[in-house]
Amino acid sequence: MAKKNRSIARERRHGRVRKNLAGSPSRPRLNVFKSLVGIYAQIIDDTQGNTLVSASTVDKDLREQMKGMKKTEQAKAVGKAIAERAKSKGISSVVFDRGGFRYIGRVKALADGAREGGLQF
Repeated sequence: MAKKNRSIARERRHGRVRKNLAGSPSRPRLNVFKSLVGIYAQIIDDTQGNTLVSASTVDKDLREQMKGMKKTEQAKAVGKAIAERAKSKGISSVVFDRGGFRYIGRVKALADGAREGGLQF
């Protein structure tokens, strides 16, 4: 039997989460992905399949601000940035999609930052 890989297990968990939630035009989905290098967030309208807003630690606007910060602090800053950008597009309420990751650490920090920025979920 082949050994299962961590990313395959995460994708399976994400599939289980995604079958129960979807973004709509009135309440789009806030998707989170984290890698060893950075954390990425997108607000997606699943009916049209469009990314409405995105922010990440490797984003040109945020890259300079991220220097010298810990990863959880970076995640919180990305959460605040995505909330700011969403507010400018008229989005105030979203569905949170943790992407198969546990709701601790950087994922929780991003969610807290988005809530502080004014997003409701």
